[in-house]
Amino acid sequence: MSQRKLRLGAFIMATGHHVAAWRHPGSQIDAGVNIDHYIRLAQTAERGLFDQVFVADSPGLGYLSDDASFGRQGRVSYFEPVTLWAALSAVTKHIGFVATASTTYEDPFLLARKFASLDHLSKGRAAWNVVTTGAENVYGNFGLDKHPDPALRYERAHEFLDVVKGLWDSFDDDAFSRDAQSGVYFDPSKLHTLNHVGKHFKVSGPLNLERPPQGHPVIVQAGSSEPGRELAAATAEAIFTAWTSLEEAQAFYRDVKGRLAKYGRRPEQLLILPGISPVIGRTQEEAEAKWAELQKLIHPSIGLHTISRFWPGEDISAWDLDAPPPYYPEPPKGRNSRHQVVIELARREQFTLRQLYEYLAGARGHWVVVGTPQKIADEIQSWFENGAADGFNIMPPVLPESLDDFVDLVIPELQKRGIFRTEYEGRTLRENLGLERPASRYAEPLAKAA
Repeated sequence: MSQRKLRLGAFIMATGHHVAAWRHPGSQIDAGVNIDHYIRLAQTAERGLFDQVFVADSPGLGYLSDDASFGRQGRVSYFEPVTLWAALSAVTKHIGFVATASTTYEDPFLLARKFASLDHLSKGRAAWNVVTTGAENVYGNFGLDKHPDPALRYERAHEFLDVVKGLWDSFDDDAFSRDAQSGVYFDPSKLHTLNHVGKHFKVSGPLNLERPPQGHPVIVQAGSSEPGRELAAATAEAIFTAWTSLEEAQAFYRDVKGRLAKYGRRPEQLLILPGISPVIGRTQEEAEAKWAELQKLIHPSIGLHTISRFWPGEDISAWDLDAPPPYYPEPPKGRNSRHQVVIELARREQFTLRQLYEYLAGARGHWVVVGTPQKIADEIQSWFENGAADGFNIMPPVLPESLDDFVDLVIPELQKRGIFRTEYEGRTLRENLGLERPASRYAEPLAKAA
């Protein structure tokens, strides 16, 4: 039996994950709209044998224009991800592409066609990060008067996913013969019309594109709330999550893997990939100096903005920044578990408000590790080998500098320990992740009958 291997994704946030990254001399200041920057990042990740690259996305600006920190944000201009990955698929050969798209604000037919197209263009390297969208600044872009209720969003998401997968199965894998001599282009008996009628959608189909190379693009889900965990257990093949301690990560890993059986799934069919933001130095002192340099670039108004959403309705600017918060709020009902992670972190570490925003400035509540390549590898290996992770989403604090450091310094250390690949195993993202290619819903009855 082959040894279990670590899965790695590069989570790309334009200039980097640190909130002040755009001000750092090691960043590409116009990264959000610089295609050459993204080409470099994708090719660097591929050189490091990463499984995939990922960009988060939202159908809204992300910050409100009346916020005092608005003009100091470095993340208000960036490419739509499927368009970006389509371009980058032409200049890479192995790396997979994870694009975020919302089940609340997109149309299932158009989304199915878009991701099937990306899978064909990339020759089997597409993945869809399924989100229900929780940002309050989005609904006005779609003619709505308020944001849909969380329970309704997740109910819609389950049906949305079912429709999209059905559309991807519109043609059997061998439907297209394209036999010029006989004049037969495809076999009409291998075309399937969905005719879906449900609570939220009525979609006839079929999709006007043959079945994707991977059967279905890989399904990814982000978030760790109760409905998010259930959605992941039912539908996802990888889940992005955020934890800051081994014990929390182990509990989440056991919980989500334990939900799979009721959906007829096995533990290895869902990869759990927590985020880690590594600040890397050849010595511990160098790493800490890099971190301190970044922290000095945080503008105070950005720091307050970073943590204010965890105390909704409070004017936290009136609080003592160098004292712990006067109270720890309960996470707002229906919101994702990031609030819980952050509040528990603040309580556990007894952070002052300044210490809290300085920590969150690095990766918004994800795990930040400052140290040598050996220390970074130690932490990754510990979580990987102790039931906390199947791999990680690497969140470089500054781009391109920090991704270069990880590929040049940490990847060789992981390879030396025998837990990370030295070459790609397959041609598609599914093959490299060790995930099965799904059979068509129309082929399964035939297979059972045989």
